[in-house]
Amino acid sequence: MDLLKTLVDKGLRRETPTREEALAVLATSDDDLLEVVTAAGRVRRHWFGRRVKLNYLVNLKSGLCPEDCSYCSQRLGSEAGILKYSWLKPDQASEAAAAGLAGGAKRVCLVASGRGPTDKDVDRVSETIRTIKEQHEDVEVCACLGLLSDGQAERLRAAGADAYNHNLNTSEATYGDITTTHTYADRVDTVRKAHAAGLSACSGLIAGMGETDEDLVDVVFSLRELDPDSVPVNFLIPFEGTPLGKEWNLTPQRCLRILAMVRFVCPDVEVRIAGGREVHLRTLQPLALHLANSIFLGDYLTSEGQAGKADLEMIADAGFEVEGTDQVTLPEHRAGGCHPGEGGGCGSASAATPEAGEPRTDLVAVRRRGAGTDLAPNA
Repeated sequence: MDLLKTLVDKGLRRETPTREEALAVLATSDDDLLEVVTAAGRVRRHWFGRRVKLNYLVNLKSGLCPEDCSYCSQRLGSEAGILKYSWLKPDQASEAAAAGLAGGAKRVCLVASGRGPTDKDVDRVSETIRTIKEQHEDVEVCACLGLLSDGQAERLRAAGADAYNHNLNTSEATYGDITTTHTYADRVDTVRKAHAAGLSACSGLIAGMGETDEDLVDVVFSLRELDPDSVPVNFLIPFEGTPLGKEWNLTPQRCLRILAMVRFVCPDVEVRIAGGREVHLRTLQPLALHLANSIFLGDYLTSEGQAGKADLEMIADAGFEVEGTDQVTLPEHRAGGCHPGEGGGCGSASAATPEAGEPRTDLVAVRRRGAGTDLAPNA
C-alpha cells in the first residue's frame, strides 16, 4: 500500500505526515489492519526497539472534583460509585509507588483530582516527591495535578519532579462539548508552563467520546505542535453515572488504527497506551505493543486494570522486553529528561463473552484496592 510506505519513510525521517494521510490511516479497512500495524511497527522499532516502558499510577486524592469533564468518574455531580478520599500522606504515597516499582515500573505518576493545585497542595506534593525519591533513587516521577499557576511547575521541578502530565483530550473545536468549567487554551497553557520549567511534558488524548476522525487528527497534530515527550492514548471507560456512560464507540480494530495514526504523526515520542486498553483492545492488546512503547502497569485512577503479572507475561509472550531503569526511553536526539533529576525530553475477570459489537460493560470494574484502601494494589 503506497500510503503505508510513504508514512514509514516519513516516520523514519521524523517528517510530519499530511492531515490527509493521517485521516487515511483511520479510514483503512479491517482487511488492511495487519498491514497498518506492521508499517507503524517499523517506525516504533526504529526509534524504540522492542522495549516497553512501564508506568504506575498513584491516585493521591480521589473524587470530589469541582470540574465537569463529561468523561470523568471524579467529576462534579458524578454518580459513579468510586472511591473518594483526600490527600495521601507522603509515606502512604511512597508505599503505593513501591508496589508498581516492584513490578518493573520505572515511572510513577502522582495524580490528584481537582481544577489545579493550591500553593499548599504543591508543598504537599513536593514533600511526597522528595519522599519517593529518597526511598527509590532511580524512579522517574511525573505529577498530574490539573491546571498550573505561575511558578508552580518550577517548584515541582525543584522538588525533584521529572515530568508533568496534562492531556488535551480532544480537539479544540469540540472541547467545549465535554467540559465547560475550563478551556482548551487553559490546558495548552499548562503544558507550556511544564515545558518552560524544564519538566518533561506529557500530554495526550481520550478516544471514544463520540469524536470524528477529523477531531482525532486535530488533537494529535496539536500535540505534535506542543511537542510533549510522551503522549498517552486513553480509550474512554464509560462509567455509569457520568454523561458519557453509554458511549461505546470503539472496537479493538479502531483502537489499533488510532494508535497507528498517533505513531505516524509522533514517530519518535513515547506513545503510551493508557486507560481503557483492557476494556477496548481486549485480546488484541499484544498487537498494540507493536505501536506503543509504553503502558500503565496494573490499575488506573478509579478503575481496575489487568493484573500486573498478566501485563508482564503479555509483554514477554509478544516478544518485547521491559525497559530497565538504566535505559534511556527516548531516542538520542530527544533524550535528556528520561534520567531522574535532569529534566527535559522524554503517562478483571469477565463474564461470558457477549455478541460481537455489544458493549463490554462486564470489563468496567471500579477500583477497590490499592492506595486509599486497605487492600493490596494490583501490580
